[in-house]
Amino acid sequence: MREHVSLATVAARAGVSVSTVSRIVNGEMRRASPATVARVLDAIEAVGYRPNPVGRALQRGQSQLVAMIAANLDNPAMATIAGSTEAALREAGYVMILCDTHDRPELQDEYLYAMRAQMVCGYILVAAVPSPGLSELSASGAPTVFVSRRNPTGNGLFVGIDDCAAGAAAADYFANLGRRTPAVVFPRLGSSASRDRLSGFLARLRERGWSDEGIIQAEGEGRSHLQVGYDAGTRIFGGSHTPDAILCLSDQIAYGVNRSALERGLKIPGDCDVVSIDGTPLNQWVAPWLKSIEIPYAVYGAEIVAGLQSIWRGEPFGERLLPYKFG
Repeated sequence: MREHVSLATVAARAGVSVSTVSRIVNGEMRRASPATVARVLDAIEAVGYRPNPVGRALQRGQSQLVAMIAANLDNPAMATIAGSTEAALREAGYVMILCDTHDRPELQDEYLYAMRAQMVCGYILVAAVPSPGLSELSASGAPTVFVSRRNPTGNGLFVGIDDCAAGAAAADYFANLGRRTPAVVFPRLGSSASRDRLSGFLARLRERGWSDEGIIQAEGEGRSHLQVGYDAGTRIFGGSHTPDAILCLSDQIAYGVNRSALERGLKIPGDCDVVSIDGTPLNQWVAPWLKSIEIPYAVYGAEIVAGLQSIWRGEPFGERLLPYKFG
């Protein structure tokens, strides 16, 4: 019943006008006597009125729109980030506009210009790519949070994990298992995340005694991580040295690698261990064979909103690093 209680209900109970109730609900109490304020507050409690935070903000004439521009919503990780962020923004009284760039810089710019016309109060860039529009946005100082990938055109608040450390953790895992021929699969069109994961993996293996020649590195073409994994896996398993351990820089790369292994009669795990960096909940349904470094995408939303709020308060940019774990 409380969902249907309106300002008019409160006004009737308190014996005042709707505009008076509206002002008091929104914190403007100077135009009402203490007795009137007390009567309205008592009426609010009596009828169980709960103000809608989005509606209140819109009535103040403020833009409560926040734009999330994601690179690829087909990716379960990005879809999970979008869902958790929408819920966190809604709880804070904001409305999220969601756009998918399909990892295309020209489409990213199209959405950035469109969101500027909508006078959004903040931007969330999930896996942003370099583009002229992004450079303009960064130069403008607009409140922007970069998620999963750091700002490719400069500084900015970043929400994600320590990707370099995650790559190093995978290297330690393989070394502790006694694997001798490790490999790593990554996209040629890399990002800050993939570059950091790769560099962390390679650096830790070197620390533990591997030469560069002893580490198989395979990159895949295109923007689809499924295709990246499949193509790179085809080259790896068709080469003269078959790895006994492979790090895939995302779950979808691992899916592609597994497909190429199955086509050659190889089993994962068994013939080769595979670790990915993502660990979305989908894996337990479609890839129970996959061991992952799990990133807590489901809690990204709260961190993203907290980051936006820190920017709105004028606090300096920084990073909000979240913990990861082996699944």
